[in-house]
Amino acid sequence: MTNQNNKKLFEPVELNRIRLNNRIVMAPMTRSRAIGSIPNDLMVSYYSQRASAGLIITEGTSPSPNGLGYARIPGIYSKEQIDGWKKVTDEVHEKKGKIFIQLMHVGRVAHAANMPENSRILAPSAISANGDMWTDSQGMQSFGMPTAMTQTDIDNTIQEFVQAAHNAIEAGFDGVEIHSANGYLLEQFLNPHANTRRDNYGLSYENRCRFVIDVSKAVASAIGKEKVGIRLSPYSTFNDMPNYDEIFSTYDYLSKELNKIDLLYIHLIDYAARNNKDGLRLIDAIRNNFGQILILNGGYTKERAEEAVTAGKADLVSFGSPFISNPDLPYKLKNNIPLTLPDTNAFYTPGQTGYTDYPFSE
Repeated sequence: MTNQNNKKLFEPVELNRIRLNNRIVMAPMTRSRAIGSIPNDLMVSYYSQRASAGLIITEGTSPSPNGLGYARIPGIYSKEQIDGWKKVTDEVHEKKGKIFIQLMHVGRVAHAANMPENSRILAPSAISANGDMWTDSQGMQSFGMPTAMTQTDIDNTIQEFVQAAHNAIEAGFDGVEIHSANGYLLEQFLNPHANTRRDNYGLSYENRCRFVIDVSKAVASAIGKEKVGIRLSPYSTFNDMPNYDEIFSTYDYLSKELNKIDLLYIHLIDYAARNNKDGLRLIDAIRNNFGQILILNGGYTKERAEEAVTAGKADLVSFGSPFISNPDLPYKLKNNIPLTLPDTNAFYTPGQTGYTDYPFSE
């Protein structure tokens, strides 16, 4: 746990043997620049430009071909991908930054046109998500119909996360974040609207948490618990994740189980939870249940971030879209320099426009 008496947003902090230059985290954001799912020199520039963040968490990166789903998102399961990411981590470390990779398996939020041959759209149950996604070859398409995972599929997927974590360390990352938020595979197991299984991974909220816990335990065992965080988004309905009666019980239980594993941090997207009394109560419960680092995310301003850190509600605060258009965001926040607004039309387009061409402060 961090020192409760030293809660300044812009001051260095020890994150369980990892020294961060400040408490400002660059949140993971899909940017769709990885042609052929391989990290490239454009991505090296993008991340190294933002190395003044206390901690960078990369865009969601797939542990296997089955987890790709979106157009042009990177993986970390091949030698080419490891080599590509190594260039990124080398540049970030050269600038005295720290960087974790986010391991994201999209599950049913996928379309076959964005995936390699012989890959499969997998999910807890054969229930498709309502919604559309862009494919480079066929334009906008509805999400594909997933195959319900067998026990063998579950075991294989856990091992893919383990191998991806090993690959991440080989590529020079300081750690990994397991993506269990935003309607992707791990959260699909948590939600009874997406998980109607009648085995040890379904029927009760404790069972629906099992896959998340199994992945977390396996990855922590593989590379060390001090190098593993996890992202959660209770009450969010993103990617067709309807709310359900047992949200509080699910995440109250899950945060206690994650505390037993002693993961480095929970990265909590709290904007949806803040909109109701149970959600506010849940944020406090997670803070109390989990004895390690808590990162909060959800439209934070400098003032709200300072308040959260000073009051001990969070140890770190992550910023998303402001980092897209303000590569030197910590400097701008500290010096009250007006922020540049991002070009939302270029969030997911290939090329440098709206990616590496935003100016630094004078």
